[in-house]
Amino acid sequence: MSVLDLRDDLKSLDSTLSSVESVVDLPKLRAELGELNAQAAAPDLWNDQERAQKVTTRLSFVKGELEQVEHLRQRLDDAKVLLELAEAELDEGTVKEVSTEVTQLRKAVQELEVRTLLSGPYDSREALITIRAEAGGADASDFSEMLMRMYLRWAERHGYSSEVYDISYAEEAGIKSATFAIKAPYAYGTLSVEHGTHRMVRISAYDNQGRRQTSFAGVEVLPVVEQDDHVDIPENDIRVDVFRSSGPGGQSVNTTDSAVRITHIPTGIVVSCQNEKSQLQNRAAAMRVLQARLLERQLQEQKAEMDALKGEQAGSWGNQMRSYVLHPYQMIKDLRTGYEVGNPDPVFDGEIDEFLEAGIRWRKQQEQSV
Repeated sequence: MSVLDLRDDLKSLDSTLSSVESVVDLPKLRAELGELNAQAAAPDLWNDQERAQKVTTRLSFVKGELEQVEHLRQRLDDAKVLLELAEAELDEGTVKEVSTEVTQLRKAVQELEVRTLLSGPYDSREALITIRAEAGGADASDFSEMLMRMYLRWAERHGYSSEVYDISYAEEAGIKSATFAIKAPYAYGTLSVEHGTHRMVRISAYDNQGRRQTSFAGVEVLPVVEQDDHVDIPENDIRVDVFRSSGPGGQSVNTTDSAVRITHIPTGIVVSCQNEKSQLQNRAAAMRVLQARLLERQLQEQKAEMDALKGEQAGSWGNQMRSYVLHPYQMIKDLRTGYEVGNPDPVFDGEIDEFLEAGIRWRKQQEQSV
């Protein structure tokens, strides 16, 4: 790459990063960091563990955001100086070094730019994900478990914590359903583009004749409910059943009636949690899931009312959103964005950032075109 091309690239990156810095609002972020540091240093912080957890989580996030933006700005400025020196001294080796750095900077700045597109009212929340096996028998159950592992591996790759609330195992293979949380800021905004129906095509490992099988799994992504969401659930509106946990687990998890199933009588929504050994812990986790489902229901009702007023009849962008083809060729393709890869293995191992980025950009374009 020529010096002139590199200069143009650096100028373009500088413009993009400046836009990101404006959206992120660095002065406001630095002020918030100061306030959070003061709160974290308070001697009575851990008297309220829930509040302390929120403060420390937010502190870690804000600090990371600031360091990421400031580090990128420093790298970009250093690359400009290095290019000037290389040009003055006609140093081809340094030009190549700058070219490599520009490639890395472009990827980092684009990832940061995508974060600025997450501006919805709940985008900054943690994510609650439910995966359900749909049509396709044992293949659908196996596929559902593969998707669960994919998201948990994605979280692990990014250093995000996760918590599995409930798994219902299928008889032959895989899972009927699973509910788990990804505990990281903006996890909901990032993963919400995964909401919808996922389709798998492959030679079935569960068919005696080895025929090709198409199977489906549904992915639901909800924002984790916070205290100020005002999702009131009267005790008279729920029925709580306890039962013995099933499937793989610890020695005591399967020997006591610790699992909890909550039915919301007015809506018929049923949630369960069997991950914890304590019935009280499982009940608390199940209530969080129920609150998230009811919040989503409220949001959908509000959206339906607005769409009716606007006269919109557009279907949900989430349905039939991605195909995973393992036979007769190998390809994973997003049906909304057109983004595709030819090697499925890294994707199933959690390398889905490119799909997420494409989905977030596509959604933003859809919102702007309405």
